[in-house]
Amino acid sequence: MGGRPEAYCHRAALDAIRYLVDNGIKWRAMPADFPPWDRVYAFFRRWRDHGLVKEFQDRLRAQVREKAGRDAEPTAAVVDSQSVKADAVVGSDSRGFDGGKLINGRKRHVVVDALGLLLAVMVTAADVGDRAAAQVLLHQVADAPHRLALVWADGGYTGSLIEHCLATLALVLTIVKRSDDMRGFVVLPKRWIVERLFAHLMRTRRLVRDFELRTTSAESMVYWSMTLLMTRSLARSHSARA
Repeated sequence: MGGRPEAYCHRAALDAIRYLVDNGIKWRAMPADFPPWDRVYAFFRRWRDHGLVKEFQDRLRAQVREKAGRDAEPTAAVVDSQSVKADAVVGSDSRGFDGGKLINGRKRHVVVDALGLLLAVMVTAADVGDRAAAQVLLHQVADAPHRLALVWADGGYTGSLIEHCLATLALVLTIVKRSDDMRGFVVLPKRWIVERLFAHLMRTRRLVRDFELRTTSAESMVYWSMTLLMTRSLARSHSARA
C-alpha cells in the first residue's frame, strides 16, 4: 500500500526482457522503444527474487500441455545437464572446469516433461557432478505440485541416486543407456527430448554463453527463454483457430 505508482507498464518491461534474452544485448544497450534499462533491470530483479518468472513459466507450461491434450501437470520427466562457457564477469566462486566436455564455465541442470517443457533448472559451476546436482534438483521438483512418478536419465546418473530417488522421493529413475555397438550419432529414446530443449536455449543469444554474475540470474534467463518458446506456440495455435 502507498508509494509512488510505477511509471512503466509491466507489459513493456516484460517485452524488453524477452528482447534482451532473445537477442543477447547488454542491459545498457536496451533500445529506446523500451523503458530505460535500469527500470527494466529492476523489474527483472524483482521477478527473479520473488520467483515470479518461474510461476509465469509454470502457468504457460500448463496451458501448452492442455492445448496438446495432456494433463496440466506431468507424470514423467527427463533430467540432464548442459555445460556452457562463462563470460569474464562470472567469478571463480561459481565457475569450474568440466573435464568431460572440456568447458570452463557453468552447468545448467534441467528437468523437462515429455513434451520438452521445463519443470526446473539449477545453474552450478561446471565441475559439479550431475548426480549431486540432480539429487538437489529432483528434491525441488518432488516438492512442487507435480505428479511425477518416472524420470529418465543417461548413464551419468547411475549409482546411489537411483535408490535415493525411489526411497526418498518416490520417483523411479530409469537409465537410458547407449548400446556398446552404436557408432556415431544415434537418437536415443527419451533423451532426445531434453536435447531439443538445449537446442532451443542455444538459439536465444543471451544463453549461448553464461553472462550472468549470479547463478539465480542465469536460472531466470533460462525461464525467460522458455516463455519465448511457449508464448509463440500458444500464439500459433490461437491464429490457426482464428
